[in-house]
Amino acid sequence: MIIWHNPRCSKSRQGLALLQENGVDPEVRLYLTDTPTEAELADVIEKLDMSPRDLLRTGEAIYRELGLKDADDSAIIPAMAANPKLIERPIVIDGDRAVVGRPPENILSLL
Repeated sequence: MIIWHNPRCSKSRQGLALLQENGVDPEVRLYLTDTPTEAELADVIEKLDMSPRDLLRTGEAIYRELGLKDADDSAIIPAMAANPKLIERPIVIDGDRAVVGRPPENILSLL
């Protein structure tokens, strides 16, 4: 399993702890510094079975600065790749499945 993790985020820390409490030692990807490519984001969005917009953190200042409120999906993935703060977190990936750990209990569906 892989967790796209932000150690400054309480939900991300809770998600990682939940995995570890259940005997999983995931690969931890600090996605803010090891930024996913557009292809990786598209792949994860497909595994999540959601739209790119559903993965956006709309409360971030960069969301407003980039004018993403009315952007179409083709503009959202490049914006997230260029500005990883826009990516909802944590994301846990297990093969061809993935979940957003909000709430952290969502992660249990992969176990």
